[in-house]
Amino acid sequence: MFEKIVAVDETLLTGAYERELCKWGKEVVVYHDFPSEVEEVKRRIGDADCLLVSFRTPVGKEVMDACRNLKYIGMYCSVYDPRSCNVDLQEAERRGIAVKGVRDYGDEGVVEYVISELVRLLHGFGGRRWKEQPTELTGQKVGIVGLGKTGGMVADAFRLFGASVSYYSRSRKPDGDARGYAYKPLHILLKECDIVCTCLPRNTFLLGKEEFALFGNRKILVNTSVGLTFQVGALEEWLHENPQSWYLCDATAMGNLADRLSGIENVLYTPYISGKSEQSVERLNRKALQNLLDFLSGGK
Repeated sequence: MFEKIVAVDETLLTGAYERELCKWGKEVVVYHDFPSEVEEVKRRIGDADCLLVSFRTPVGKEVMDACRNLKYIGMYCSVYDPRSCNVDLQEAERRGIAVKGVRDYGDEGVVEYVISELVRLLHGFGGRRWKEQPTELTGQKVGIVGLGKTGGMVADAFRLFGASVSYYSRSRKPDGDARGYAYKPLHILLKECDIVCTCLPRNTFLLGKEEFALFGNRKILVNTSVGLTFQVGALEEWLHENPQSWYLCDATAMGNLADRLSGIENVLYTPYISGKSEQSVERLNRKALQNLLDFLSGGK
């Protein structure tokens, strides 16, 4: 059992799982907002030995220096690598603090968002249309950049609708090859595909001015990542110079750039978190609780 569990920000912890946490912590403190300053983060955590945190609140060396009782950090989000994580994983490891993340909880909603918004744009159901005539996903050349769990599910959905799917990743994916998805270098994929969907870990920036020039006009870029996958100025220039091209994203992918990008005519912005649903919140809470219980039972 933990001495004190603190959910330092809005982790989407539900009442049922908060009550369950009370069985495993002598004291449980839950916040449902986001601290704006590091001093507030340190104050909230205090002497806790268990920290629960979303993908938004940074937990670095300064926080760990101030909160020396920490033994476990449960992240209510996916953890891929140190570059894409808001918790300093290397510093935590150096201090012997276990860090556990949750995968595969919101992918279904992301897939539904991608297909839904593209169908609306291709047919003009929402009042804006990609081409002069309504078009289907059938036969479209679609490129997936990043064939992880989300990218693989998005690719499968496109294939179900009859699209021709290829992918780019830092390394060939045997599973993707086995499912019939053609691997292409990024510069070829951008030139050949009409619709490109980036499904990348946080802080992975692949698209700059040169890549957008290769992509060209009458194309669609969809971003499902946490934050940007491109240089902002390069995207703006591409959209301005190619008025028949479109950028689609939800609130997670937009980050803090809504004021800058959402007013651009060929940006289709959905101000909701596509991976947040009743079902995904349940999966997130269940898996995060299981991570905590695994740590208590095995110490890892």
